[in-house]
Amino acid sequence: MKIRGTFLDNKRCFYLLLLGIILAVLAVAACGPAAPDQPAANGGLPTTPASGVSSPTAPAAAMESLSSLSGDIDIDGSSTVFPITEAVAEEFGILTDGKVRVTVGISGTGGGFEKFCKGETQISDASRPIKASEVELCQQAGIEFIEIPVAIDGLTVMVNPDNDFVSCMTVEELHTIWGPEAEGVVTRWNQVRPDWPNENIEMYAPGVDSGTFDYFTETVNGESQSSRGDFTASEDDNVLVQGIAGDEHALGYFGYAYYAENADRLKAVAIDGGEGCVTPSDETINNGTYAPLSRPLFIYVRQDAAETPHIREFVTYYLSQEGRQLAAEVGYIPFPGEVYDLALGKFKSGATGTLFGGENPMKGPVADVLRAG
Repeated sequence: MKIRGTFLDNKRCFYLLLLGIILAVLAVAACGPAAPDQPAANGGLPTTPASGVSSPTAPAAAMESLSSLSGDIDIDGSSTVFPITEAVAEEFGILTDGKVRVTVGISGTGGGFEKFCKGETQISDASRPIKASEVELCQQAGIEFIEIPVAIDGLTVMVNPDNDFVSCMTVEELHTIWGPEAEGVVTRWNQVRPDWPNENIEMYAPGVDSGTFDYFTETVNGESQSSRGDFTASEDDNVLVQGIAGDEHALGYFGYAYYAENADRLKAVAIDGGEGCVTPSDETINNGTYAPLSRPLFIYVRQDAAETPHIREFVTYYLSQEGRQLAAEVGYIPFPGEVYDLALGKFKSGATGTLFGGENPMKGPVADVLRAG
């Protein structure tokens, strides 16, 4: 529009310009941040995800407290427990603004305890309770520890998805294949059941330092570490996944979480522990019907390390509602809330020693053992 040089036209333009300025100011105010006394849409809670896991929520005051922490935490041990600890470590790192640096290794439960009892780590991941020999090793080094159950896992037996003849196996059949006396003798499927094919059984399993290996051999063969040795072994469960997925007549075992993560490449075998065939699932592992191959998982914390603020808060976070959520999101079965409350109480009181392992392990539901201890 052409502006004329009259007073009326200039006045009209002035008011139009003033109206435009007022509208612009109102638009900026509407799009600006909420006033300080108004809560944000998410209640001021953190929403940053780590490694594809949705971030747990925590009050802003708690975040501010955690962000004041700093220090290093060295953790090693079970490859089975690793995904939980890794997820917790990543989220805790975010909440502490990266000032708490957590290193998580996977040398196996046995290898982890060896480092732990030498004082090389502050926390040890374990897919079985500590052995009497490992308790003694820690005692000799003057290391006291706090034992904490963190989740439930179902040790899963798997075959290749192209295997159309194995759907369920008994514990006795597993022993027939994996017992030490089977080495070089039981090598073909039809030696287990005559109606199974005359094909070689290609076996994959965790290495001898793995708590999964200890648990399986004790449950299936009656003695920990008692097993045939002519199988492909690895402490890295991903190697086992690739082996079973790539071999039509393969058989192997490892933790349920790794199976669930690779269910499109593997076929889980139902196990008959005496009450009929039961397939591992969140429900059957949690309610105890997937027996005898379901088990509790643990972390062990050095007592002296537990007294340092950043490690104390890390373990507290591990047992919090957020930590339980992370355990579920990476494929494990959280305990009922009572178990975490009892475990946290034990941790805060500094109660040392083992209830589940050692010379005289206690038996029964985890909550009952914690209450009795």
